Amino acid sequence: MQVLTSLILAAFVGYAGAWYMGLVEGNFALLLFLATVVTGLYWLAERFYFLPQRQKVATLLETQDVLRRESLGQQGISQVDSNLSEARGRILAQPWWLDWTAGLFPVIIAVFFLRSFLFEPFKIPSGSMIPTLLVGDLILVNKFHYGVRLPVINTKITEGNKPQHGDVMVFRYPPKPNLDYIKRVVGLPGDEVAYLNKRLTINGKVIDTVAMPEFFDDDVMRYFKQYGESLGEHQHGILNDDNRPAFVPGADNFAFRENCNYSIEGLVCKVPEGHYFMMGDNRDNSLDSRYWGFVPDKNIVGKAFFVWMNFGNLKRIGPFN
Repeated sequence: MQVLTSLILAAFVGYAGAWYMGLVEGNFALLLFLATVVTGLYWLAERFYFLPQRQKVATLLETQDVLRRESLGQQGISQVDSNLSEARGRILAQPWWLDWTAGLFPVIIAVFFLRSFLFEPFKIPSGSMIPTLLVGDLILVNKFHYGVRLPVINTKITEGNKPQHGDVMVFRYPPKPNLDYIKRVVGLPGDEVAYLNKRLTINGKVIDTVAMPEFFDDDVMRYFKQYGESLGEHQHGILNDDNRPAFVPGADNFAFRENCNYSIEGLVCKVPEGHYFMMGDNRDNSLDSRYWGFVPDKNIVGKAFFVWMNFGNLKRIGPFN
């Protein structure tokens, strides 16, 4: 078992190392699931086989000690040197290969359950959601708001709430589902979404915006025009860059692309059933549905709702719209 355990641990470490070095595309959900299964099997083996075996040996040692003391007592020897408790402790102690498997199972299954069904942490890697979310924000995502899904395969097992206009959603990037993206829900199934001359229209209704003080982006050392926008129950800021054109360059050949009409002014899209149209709040610096298409319901991960840490700016901690 020591050799087998060493090989299993080496495989986990090797996969994590290759992922860290960029040699493979990692899948943390799959890695956590496998770790839960493997440590769970070791935990069951420890509880129902290995521990009882060690307890039998400890009991045998105690019995032998009692018999030895009785035999010596019959010979008139009452003072017997022995350290039974220390020996028993060594026998009952878990070997290292069980410490690193069965011993970690309670922690791993707690993390697996929390991350898979309740809340999952994410780090914002880009500025596509500025000014709502900044690079380096550590956020929490509600995994059950849109319905509970099975980990790894992402199959929905409960309905939950329907996505609404303005929700900040984490989803699996359609062109590359092993990557997680975060954008704002702009179009629901059946909606006609237009983004023409940098004005958003949903089902023929222009979404009103209110001018706000310019936003200074520390990363690029520039000021950008900022507007307040209301989508559904969400009030949030958006950025526009006057130096960027209104048209969408280089859109992919995505599923249901025939539902979209591109022009020099922007685009108009009819959102198909079971899909959503997503956009970043940093409107001129966001790779979103305008470029790669609609997000199917099966790709939904959860609703983002809280910044729990930003090591560069502690004032960022708190909920957001």
